[in-house]
Amino acid sequence: MENPKRKVDTLDMSIARPARVRNVPGTRYTAAEIHEIFRRFRVQRPEPKGELEHVNPFTLLVAVVLSAQATDAGVNKATRALFDVADTPEKMLALGEAKVGDYIRTIGLWRNKAKNVIALSEALIDRYGSVVPDDRDELIKLPGVGRKTANVVLSMAFGQSTMAVDTHIFRIGNRLGLAPGKTPDEVEARLMKVIPSEFLYHAHHWLILHGRYVCKARKPECPACVIADICKAAEKTSEIPAPLVPLPVQVF
Repeated sequence: MENPKRKVDTLDMSIARPARVRNVPGTRYTAAEIHEIFRRFRVQRPEPKGELEHVNPFTLLVAVVLSAQATDAGVNKATRALFDVADTPEKMLALGEAKVGDYIRTIGLWRNKAKNVIALSEALIDRYGSVVPDDRDELIKLPGVGRKTANVVLSMAFGQSTMAVDTHIFRIGNRLGLAPGKTPDEVEARLMKVIPSEFLYHAHHWLILHGRYVCKARKPECPACVIADICKAAEKTSEIPAPLVPLPVQVF
């Protein structure tokens, strides 16, 4: 005859041991933790804005190409006058490499960038009817355009959910263990996979701003971090999250 007491004990033990919540593969976080991280970022900055000034997809593309190894503020200072006279591929090509160089002389690597701007303008005219393509594979065929540049253009000009991995996002992906990877492409692929779709469009903006203003390269400012209680970075110095309130608009 079965012992009733033994059966009850077995049931009680199963109730006392809930199923272990597992981390999302390839990260240090559960799905619920990742969701909460980006929920808080959205509360802080509901509509993050980009700093590069532009008037159409073409001028955005040129601005992003010029921003490599340069500050957005420095690019804007140079391109305001340039875009006043050349806001289409045809006008830029007519301006010529030497005159483009005169406009952007204050930007690092300006000679090579002037050459690329003229070459990509010519390619847009010849291959795409002067229209900036809304496809990554086509964009990266243009002179001076890499994957990060293409992702920024796809996001800002065409409203696509992309992950433009710069130094900030690469650092955060590895430091936090949110999307560890040896290359920007690996970090990009993992982030695109683990971030919930409802947050994906603004996710790269939030991560850039978090890396620029809070999770800084030399010393993260953990007391100012709204995810300090969730963060699993080895460098973390606080377990108490900063107050979760909307912040003044900051550009990325």
